[in-house]
Amino acid sequence: MDNLINISNLKISFSTENGMLTAVNNVSFSIKKGEIVGIAGESGSGKSLTALSLMKLLPKSANVSSNKMLLYPDSPQTLDLESVPIGQMSGLRGKVMGMIFQEPMTSLNPVMTCGHQVGEVLKQHTTLSNKEIKSEVLRLFEKVKLPDTERIYHAYPHQLSGGQKQRVMIAIATSAKPDILIADEPTTALDASVQTSVIELIKELQKETGMSVIFISHDLQILQTLADRIFVMFRGEIIERGTTDDIFNHPKHPYTKALAASRPPLDKKLSRLPEIKDFMSIEEGTNENDYCIIENNIDTVSFLQKLQINPAKLKEQTDYYAQQESLLKVKNLTVKFPQATSFFGKPKDYLLAVNNVSFEVKKGETLGLIGESGSGKTTLGRAIMHLQEYASGNIIFNGKNLTIASPSELKSLRKEMQIIFQDPYASLNPRKPIGEAILEPIRLYNLHGNRKKQKEKVLELLKTVGISPKSFYRLPHEFSGGQRQRICIARALAVEPSFIVCDESVSALDVSVQAQILNLLMDLKKRFGLTYIFISHDPAVIRFVSDRVLEMKEGIMNSEE
Repeated sequence: MDNLINISNLKISFSTENGMLTAVNNVSFSIKKGEIVGIAGESGSGKSLTALSLMKLLPKSANVSSNKMLLYPDSPQTLDLESVPIGQMSGLRGKVMGMIFQEPMTSLNPVMTCGHQVGEVLKQHTTLSNKEIKSEVLRLFEKVKLPDTERIYHAYPHQLSGGQKQRVMIAIATSAKPDILIADEPTTALDASVQTSVIELIKELQKETGMSVIFISHDLQILQTLADRIFVMFRGEIIERGTTDDIFNHPKHPYTKALAASRPPLDKKLSRLPEIKDFMSIEEGTNENDYCIIENNIDTVSFLQKLQINPAKLKEQTDYYAQQESLLKVKNLTVKFPQATSFFGKPKDYLLAVNNVSFEVKKGETLGLIGESGSGKTTLGRAIMHLQEYASGNIIFNGKNLTIASPSELKSLRKEMQIIFQDPYASLNPRKPIGEAILEPIRLYNLHGNRKKQKEKVLELLKTVGISPKSFYRLPHEFSGGQRQRICIARALAVEPSFIVCDESVSALDVSVQAQILNLLMDLKKRFGLTYIFISHDPAVIRFVSDRVLEMKEGIMNSEE
């Protein structure tokens, strides 16, 4: 089978205050026509930069070099992508190479209808009339299994769900029938059911058109069901490659073993999740690309067996929490949002986001709350924290009815109730050093003594969550996503709460970082006697963290286990 792309010794570097930073180093690979190749690795491994270099979408500050970067290497129409002018690249993008980006909301134009955005690609790469373009866009919407295609044609991105926006992106990327589709983390933060449907859709389109696919993901489990071959990247280099069967059943590199083991299993409950450090140690050198990997020689199967909690122990834990007092009681809680208004602006129709929900949370337990996007679980969490108004019902925390509590009583109780949001970057003030962000609630409640002791408490908290105390004056943008989430956890712990709502706190993180954060949350629960409500759309994550699980669907609560 002919090769579609052939890359040799690709190197991507950036100029920094400390000299040149090499982000991708000595990367070589080829992709055959009609092949699906998966690229796996953590954030910062260089997988997205490698894909963006093929499309020439890297920033001007990037220095790109290679021995060869060839498109159609086995045909007379061979193109050297490194030397193709930008003007010519605009003709290749869309028609020869399509791309699905990770975040559809920022990839789609918010002031342009979805139909118009797909139509733009067809207008540039075909000779179809405006009427024919609309017909083709509606056909594409049907092809990517979007409901009510005429409505979505005229809809703006904010009017669609996350899964629907991603399907619009797939329609854009495949509209001109490209030879190669680059999918950059297209399922991250999507519900498990939506994630599965997007993967099935890409497989279906690939079979139908015969295009090649580069599918980038931090989750090896996703690639297992999709890819013919997998490249595993670490610190800018491909450290292992092989067929999907080889990577999963006969992995050679400790990093590959660690990535596969970090994902919470669905068929068993573990006491803690394996982390990268369990499988390998890294001795740092004098510069960014100078390091040595030391394999810890762990047998994955026996290691997971040691971590597994037996059914008798699980039943013992369940019985223990059943006998504890309730810390939180939610009774007949209803939250509704206006859907339609009268001529005078008065609501005349409502959406029941949370519909007459009742449940209890026992002291010391972790209650898992699972449901798809739009099920009402986040709205419920925010209502419990009094960050969202509710129409009716009662919320009783530690014997105190929050519904009738005065503002001063609510302020006092809020010290006991904290929330960790899904997006740690949006949760932190970008202009405020992280140490000051953690100090803020401490000073609000006048805790831990004088200012010197308060700062010492913050340094202790940073150390507790695995952040260097030397980072006190650094700004949020200087940290990775996982580090920012640790900072948000430290801030939540600063006022010594007894109850924390974790709202999709790990959904957008790499599986390896996710494992670290989940282990940290479980350790903190034991250390400080915390009670959690853990909100997630991921059944595997919920199974790992939860003592008991409740499911939400269309605003209604169902008991699961």
